[in-house]
Amino acid sequence: MTEKETKVPVKTGSAAPSSYADLLEWHPFGHLRRQINHLFNDLPSWKKPADFEPFERFFSGVAAIPAVDLVEREKEYAITAELPGLDDKNVEIKLSNGTLTISGEKKDEREEKEKDYYFSERRYGSFKRAFRVPDGVDADKIEAAFDKGVLTIRLPKTAEAQKAEKKIDIKSK
Repeated sequence: MTEKETKVPVKTGSAAPSSYADLLEWHPFGHLRRQINHLFNDLPSWKKPADFEPFERFFSGVAAIPAVDLVEREKEYAITAELPGLDDKNVEIKLSNGTLTISGEKKDEREEKEKDYYFSERRYGSFKRAFRVPDGVDADKIEAAFDKGVLTIRLPKTAEAQKAEKKIDIKSK
């Protein structure tokens, strides 16, 4: 019996991929990923990602959860919230059952009229943050101020709460 040479292609080299490109080729979903990337590359260039992402478009006007700083000082607690694009008429602060709630809504309407086109867009977004008010806050003296998109709420401590802190000395043996 004579041996015959076969024409079956045989890939030689290491079994593990050596580069990122090889990894994509080797990975079972690499081909699918390249096809999806190709699909998005073929989309019209005038479209923005927000046009294809309904939730991104909804929240692009106002953050779903605004950034907030909480600070305890000697005589008060302070809450500072960044609310860009809002004014004091669009923000509401309530104190109920020991919980301070900050809520607001942004309504943004944009309209452009040009010779060749008419563009109208409305964006709405709302938020709500709630904080448990610490014991020792004088609820009748809580104040809020709004300046350049920054809301500051001052929660003054009662006289008893200010005295309640006591420093304890550590004794060494």
